[in-house]
Amino acid sequence: MKVSDHIWLFPSKNSFEGGTAWWLDCGSEPVLIDCPEITTEFTDQVQSLSKGRKPKILLTSKYSHSNALKLSQVLGWNVLVQEQEAYLLPGLKGLESFKEEFCTTSGLKLLWTPGPTPGSCVVYAPAPWNVLFCGRLLIPVSSSQLAPLRTSKTFHWSIQLRSLSKLEKWIPVDALPLLASGASLSLLDGEKLLQWNAWQKEEKL
Repeated sequence: MKVSDHIWLFPSKNSFEGGTAWWLDCGSEPVLIDCPEITTEFTDQVQSLSKGRKPKILLTSKYSHSNALKLSQVLGWNVLVQEQEAYLLPGLKGLESFKEEFCTTSGLKLLWTPGPTPGSCVVYAPAPWNVLFCGRLLIPVSSSQLAPLRTSKTFHWSIQLRSLSKLEKWIPVDALPLLASGASLSLLDGEKLLQWNAWQKEEKL
């Protein structure tokens, strides 16, 4: 599903609590952020979107590692993960990892934000895209709001809340981005990219 000139989304129906992968066409190195189930239709679509370029797969949590492994093996794309979860992709050629922060060749910025999983991270695409791909750090809680939620699968709740505070300080205050969640978007009504103020700050404890 195309949501803007440069962004597509791919929902997953069978992953943990649902999930959403995003495609960002950001120049010479487009990226797939997380990964849905691998089907012929999906691989054909992302190959068409890549237009002969070699994209990178960025993983914001451990829940789509197995799909990314399959896709990387089929298409030969490199995978980037936070180092806490690199062990989940043993022997994968082209695997890259980072510790606290990372910047891709296209200028995308990654920040380690543990909590949902040990190696959770967010991906900030600055102008001209100005979108924060927040993984499962923020998930839809209504038709127009995102919030942090503690579930039975949450790695560490208090660490997640600290990660949110770190994120607020990290994002430029003069260009607050749109928000793109990596969780299921079924609750959202209409727009899938939400304004920064859709972030519900009253954390559910």
